[in-house]
Amino acid sequence: MSKPKLHYFNGRGKMESIRWLLAAAGVEFEEEYLETREQYEKLLKDGALLYEQVPMVEIDGMKLVQTNAILNYIAAKHNLYGKDIQERALIDMYAEGARDLMILVMHHPFLPSEQKDSDLTLINNKAKNRYFPAFEKVLKSSQNGYLVGNQLTVADLNVLEVILMIEDNAPKILSEFPHLQKFKLKISNIPRIQKFLQPGSPRKPPSDDHYVQVAREVLRF
Repeated sequence: MSKPKLHYFNGRGKMESIRWLLAAAGVEFEEEYLETREQYEKLLKDGALLYEQVPMVEIDGMKLVQTNAILNYIAAKHNLYGKDIQERALIDMYAEGARDLMILVMHHPFLPSEQKDSDLTLINNKAKNRYFPAFEKVLKSSQNGYLVGNQLTVADLNVLEVILMIEDNAPKILSEFPHLQKFKLKISNIPRIQKFLQPGSPRKPPSDDHYVQVAREVLRF
């Protein structure tokens, strides 16, 4: 079977969680980076973008859009989505909380420079006072260090991803969350995740001015 093909910018954004999930599943993938408006318009003309949005992933004969739909499909296919519908409901609940926080971090580089300091304070406050306490509470009652069930799920990946995103600007933010500290160490040391976190992997660096400029030029916003 052909490798999944990821269509997005050469940066994190909404595609990064998909890269994490494929890496955790041990699935090799290809990427086609959007660098010009013409590339984007060709995808539109070809009917590849159902809602005229990226990310888009070509996988198993489908052209999937909508980040959650893509993540849920890959997670279910590779046994990273719980054992029953109750576990999946919990996985969705924790994963979507992590993704809500991720969205705030993703928007940050696109803000005017005069708003960035206050926005970063807001992000860190929400992480420390809303989202991380919730995950800490869940992990406190976990028997094995996973958020749901007795094995790795997409929720674990999303929570680790957002922890590392927040730590880019607030490296000590987990100091009051001992269970999240243990969780971070546990999930980071899973061999496939450990490999993904090493230099030279498909993992992208934090979004910079070049990423913002390309995204604005391609999507014209």
